[in-house]
Amino acid sequence: MIDYLNYKDAICVVTGAASGIGKATAEILVDLGAAVFTLDIQNCDIPGIWRHVNVDLSNKESVDNAFSTLPMGIDKFFGIAGVFGFNFDMVTAFTINFISNKYMTEEYIIPRLTEGEYGAIAFLSSVGGSRWAYHIDEYKELAEAETWENMITAIKARPVKGKPGTDAYELAKRSLNYYIKHRAPEIACRGNRMNAVAPHYTQTPMLDGILAAVKAEGKPLTFPSKGAFERLAKPSDAAKAIIFLNSDMAAYISGHILYVEGGMQAMIETGAMEVAMDAPTW
Repeated sequence: MIDYLNYKDAICVVTGAASGIGKATAEILVDLGAAVFTLDIQNCDIPGIWRHVNVDLSNKESVDNAFSTLPMGIDKFFGIAGVFGFNFDMVTAFTINFISNKYMTEEYIIPRLTEGEYGAIAFLSSVGGSRWAYHIDEYKELAEAETWENMITAIKARPVKGKPGTDAYELAKRSLNYYIKHRAPEIACRGNRMNAVAPHYTQTPMLDGILAAVKAEGKPLTFPSKGAFERLAKPSDAAKAIIFLNSDMAAYISGHILYVEGGMQAMIETGAMEVAMDAPTW
């Protein structure tokens, strides 16, 4: 039987693997025979992983320490960890969702990534960042800052005091999409690929946190759409998509944002539903 995905013995690093989409991704990778290294602030109990490293993605020193324990050669990177922003200030939420991803990629992943199309990077974005090209002026300076310190300085230069971490979510996802679109053609000189999956509402602990916070405020939560399938996404829906993007099956795909939203965009484009998707984040 031909192994079209070609993950057997591949060295894979997965962030956010303790729960949700990250956990589903790591579990599938183990089943595919990959050598899986997981990163998360919480402990990860997935059977079959090679090593788990606890890391705080809001802290540069913690990230540096984590990568000091990881292999010098990496085949696939899955940047899945993220927070919606409840219980975080805006700077911390933006750091976890964007700054840490860019820093890890530039400082550790690309230098260690296997050259050629086998070496691949995939992030977890969101439909919340889908209108990134219409709001470049909001985040361009943030996305293009070159170091961790410069990115922190750039976000702190904004009037962020008192702003909740939730305000950073779409800003970070739009920054991430911008980064992917610009960086993917550049790493093509190594033969490497970079893509992202952008899911809609997914049944994860993050969504549970959103529902609990809205309920605590006494507000009803109305989902804009559950897609054409009339259900929320499962973690495995996005996990399968992101595994596809980093696999040999997607060897000629790079710089692509794959939307995993149950046909919602098709409903919008054909007029079957209306949704406001062009609101500024800043």
